[in-house]
Amino acid sequence: MPARNDALKDRLSRDREINITVTGRKSGRAISIPVWFVWKDDKLYLLPVQGSDTQWYKNVLKKPSIRIDARGAEAELKVVPVTDTAQVSSVVEKFRAKYGTKDVKKYYSKFDVAVQAAV
Repeated sequence: MPARNDALKDRLSRDREINITVTGRKSGRAISIPVWFVWKDDKLYLLPVQGSDTQWYKNVLKKPSIRIDARGAEAELKVVPVTDTAQVSSVVEKFRAKYGTKDVKKYYSKFDVAVQAAV
């Protein structure tokens, strides 16, 4: 397992996008989508594009678990919603630092929640 975890952490430290799989809150089906992320201090941060209105975010509120795939390195992670304004702002700043303020402004429309997971 450690070698697999090292591969995952290596990819998270270098990649710009991962695929997450969530469980549909109504359908119960696995739903996969590509997302941007920030990896810092062994924590994975996700910022829903439409904030609390984002469908995958609503799904993780019901089942707080996601599967991530970083170019073949996979893991099942427990996630914690972040709703505290100061903590959400901190995540937004991490995204701006990684992807640039213009792109974050271009693609993200609401900054009221974030998601955190430990890897």
